[in-house]
Amino acid sequence: MSVSIIAVREKFLDLQQEIIQTLSGLDQSANCQGNDLETSGGGLSRPRVLSNGKHIEKAAVQFTHSLGPSLPQAATDRNPDLQGLPFQATSISVIVHPRNPHVPTTHMNLRFFLVDSDDPVWYFGGGFDLTPYYPYQEDVIQWHQNARLACGSDKRYRKLKSQCDEYFFLPHRGELRGVGGLFFDDWKEGGFESSQSFVSAVGGAFLLGYKPIFLRRHNTPWNEDEEQWMLMRRGRYAEFNLAVDRGTRYGLQSGRRIEAVLASLPPRAVWKYDHRPEPGSREAELILNYLRPQDWLKDLDKPIDSPL
Repeated sequence: MSVSIIAVREKFLDLQQEIIQTLSGLDQSANCQGNDLETSGGGLSRPRVLSNGKHIEKAAVQFTHSLGPSLPQAATDRNPDLQGLPFQATSISVIVHPRNPHVPTTHMNLRFFLVDSDDPVWYFGGGFDLTPYYPYQEDVIQWHQNARLACGSDKRYRKLKSQCDEYFFLPHRGELRGVGGLFFDDWKEGGFESSQSFVSAVGGAFLLGYKPIFLRRHNTPWNEDEEQWMLMRRGRYAEFNLAVDRGTRYGLQSGRRIEAVLASLPPRAVWKYDHRPEPGSREAELILNYLRPQDWLKDLDKPIDSPL
């Protein structure tokens, strides 16, 4: 099978529609906004934002297909030999900011780059992660079990989980953003068809992992103190997106609409000077026992490895 960005684009568009429909079904009171914007050279931007729902305060499900004369620096830092070459890129990015502090925030991104040259260069990237505000071990274990199934082998899961822990880290805070998941860059393992199948498996696994957790927690009672804690942790999320995330830098450098680039930011967040959770509280448990790299599946039997 030859490399085809159109094939990837269509799969990402289908996945975007599936995720929008699922999230709209989870919260039928949420408003959905968005429009289709054609870009130069036949590209497409299709942002969709759900907001002000009973259970979903904000969710952004973004699709882009862009073409340009040269890759932005955020995309060539790891591949300097690709600087100055014309390219195409297509991606889907998802972020869900729930209203209930007991429901985790979640994120997924899948992307594909094709660089035009005498010997075309292509690669996939992406992954997903979970950012809880309160510690529920069963949720985190289920999330990672699902991630391992998406990988098809324990070996691949371990590698991509480790890369996720490394990437979703706030160096200025010295803490993980959440409890991790999967992350991969420059992926072309097994050729285009195999890589596309793997990325499709990751995309399909995202809702399988998140929907049960959302349904389990979205009606949990909460109080004002718990909501304030969620808003403070959302501040950490915003810090990562603005100070660390390569996707944000890529969007800004490539000239995309600022509304689309920053749609992943939470609708509300707070920063309190030198706030420390009370020792022994559930908030302290999150910081001490969850926001650090660890083997969430160590006590579970490993699945039989199966190639993708």
